[in-house]
Amino acid sequence: MAEPISLTSLSKTYPGGTEAALREVSLDVAPGTFLVLLGPSGSGKTTLLRCLAGIERLSSGVITIGGRTVADGRGHLPPDQRDLSMVFQDYALWPHLTVADNVAFALRRRRVTRAECQSRAATMLARVGLAEFAGRYPNELSGGQQQRVALARALIADTGLILCDEPLSNLDADLRERMRVEISTLVREAAATTIYITHDQAEAFALADQVGVLEKGRLVQTGTPEDIYHHPATPFVARFTGLAGELRVRVAALAGDGAVEVTAEGGGTFPALRPADGAAAPHAGDAALLAIRPTGVRLSAADDERDHLTGTVTDVAFRGRGYELAIDLPGGGKLTGVFASHRPARGERIGLRLESSGCHLFPAAAADDTAAAGRYVPSVTA
Repeated sequence: MAEPISLTSLSKTYPGGTEAALREVSLDVAPGTFLVLLGPSGSGKTTLLRCLAGIERLSSGVITIGGRTVADGRGHLPPDQRDLSMVFQDYALWPHLTVADNVAFALRRRRVTRAECQSRAATMLARVGLAEFAGRYPNELSGGQQQRVALARALIADTGLILCDEPLSNLDADLRERMRVEISTLVREAAATTIYITHDQAEAFALADQVGVLEKGRLVQTGTPEDIYHHPATPFVARFTGLAGELRVRVAALAGDGAVEVTAEGGGTFPALRPADGAAAPHAGDAALLAIRPTGVRLSAADDERDHLTGTVTDVAFRGRGYELAIDLPGGGKLTGVFASHRPARGERIGLRLESSGCHLFPAAAADDTAAAGRYVPSVTA
């Protein structure tokens, strides 16, 4: 039966550490939800998963699973008492056990008879397409096959909660995509609550019912994949979920209905844009940061009076469905990942129009945060 999860003000500082790995993280996960925690290395996602599993002790906060408190300031239940399963990045299979015995191992503490263990393991291996490998050992399997064994072991336990620690990161691109589909299908068939961590935005969006984005130990935004992509709460969320580029702009005028007109530093007027959700209402003359999704750029002929920018194509990559372009802008700016249905020539000058739906406007403080983080945000002369 799927379990609800509640995390309240979780904090974790490792002994000798100068910064907290987790900072006041609170989150409620409904039963049966597939939640993906997304963030770069050092964001705290693995620490959060390990605290939920009981591998790490909290510094403060409360974790409840299925209404039962498993960790707080006074108590800490070990992993084997939390009724959960885990799929590890490095598979964590017993090298001296066969595939069938590795899968059946998850049933041992449930006092299931050996005959039933073997029968259920055979059934689960058939579900993941490994029935013919039951008698082999882990070192006789490919990486993808080992990961399917690990998944079968997690599923056979029939727990209400499955934790996945970047299970696809060691696989090549083609196998990673096929395993993603398998994990999504099998976990949802099991109807378990699933918490899955990754640093891959495309993987997160493809798998998740809900996404939680972590930055430096803080949970900065949660929502559906569509919410996260179309309404990023901060420049960090926008960057980590895919940008073509960022520009420094200035508010030229208020266009009504909360929208504003902006100009690039040095000139050039953009379409009416809405400030990012939660951002303070801007005033004419305010500096701002414009984050542009690849989907927010349309190509046109150079010197069209409707263009918002012009640029020079510096790279063209064929992606099957079309081409992705890198475009240099006057003033030192660059856009990457811009889609084109045809192949332009390198060095060709092209016009660019921005779609308001693919552009996110943040206050100038966001640009200052970017500079402090060591990222260069170019100015643009249109």
